[in-house]
Amino acid sequence: MEYRELGRTGWRISAIGCGTWAMGGSWGPTDDPKSLQALHKVVDLGVNFLDTADVYGDGHAERLIAQLRRERSEEIIVATKAGRRLNPHVAGGYNRENLTAFVERSLRNLETEALDLLQLHCPPSAVYEMPEVFGVLDDLVQAGKLRYYGVSVERVDEALRAIQYPNVQSVQIIFNMFRLKPLEQFFPAARERQVGILARVPLASGLLSGKLRRDSQFAESDHRNFNRHGEAFDQGETFSGVEYEAGLQAVEELRSLVPEGATLAQVALRWILMFPEVTAAIPGAKDAQQAESNVQALDLPPLSDEALAQVRSVYDRFFRAAIHDRW
Repeated sequence: MEYRELGRTGWRISAIGCGTWAMGGSWGPTDDPKSLQALHKVVDLGVNFLDTADVYGDGHAERLIAQLRRERSEEIIVATKAGRRLNPHVAGGYNRENLTAFVERSLRNLETEALDLLQLHCPPSAVYEMPEVFGVLDDLVQAGKLRYYGVSVERVDEALRAIQYPNVQSVQIIFNMFRLKPLEQFFPAARERQVGILARVPLASGLLSGKLRRDSQFAESDHRNFNRHGEAFDQGETFSGVEYEAGLQAVEELRSLVPEGATLAQVALRWILMFPEVTAAIPGAKDAQQAESNVQALDLPPLSDEALAQVRSVYDRFFRAAIHDRW
């Protein structure tokens, strides 16, 4: 396992983490025994960083992680998120009363006295112009409820505004072969400020697994069915906001990058880790086999300059005009 520095926290976290959205819901049926097997497998393989949120299964994913921690002796750093419980989800809801209540609930779910890393969960853009919100987070750190905090964002401009606050330690942002804008506009600023980058949606909701087809079917409870055009939350969360057909065509061009014995998903994760500004990629896993396959991406050799140029060419031809200015 490779470990990288997370911001200015002093933590060294695994370059491949594990996301738990699918273990909580919104990706079709869940299976707790398989989820726990996946979590144990990644820990066995050296993963020490898990990402979750209080809305993943209404706290169910957090409670699964608490069970894992009870059953393991290793140090496991857990990042959770807060804010999406608000209904309506508006900037004014990010106040002291609500944030404190969300933190207390996550503390109970995770069975801990302090949250390792709390991230604002893709808040309305106006929140980044509200210094009092970050003041509340500072107070929660002072009170011993949080060790550190960061943000999860939809857009690059939000990431740039977030890191103006001096105690933001990490930014979780969509970064994958179909989303190159963070690399061009955010990574240099994050490097300068020593802010950790957590690459979320690293496989573009499964498109970059190479397993999806035009006739692939998704469960009614799977966001790839109900949120393709942003019906439930930001469209960028589903297939990274790219049109499904265009994504499938781009995948066909990327298959030539896959060495014998590897998968496109592993190449896509290895590509993310080519950039030293990235602290960790956080692919999800629904079972132990998928979890192990994700970690095995670290066994691949670095991508060549030609391969990196091919990824950029695919982005420029298939996606830049449609999505670059949107997120």
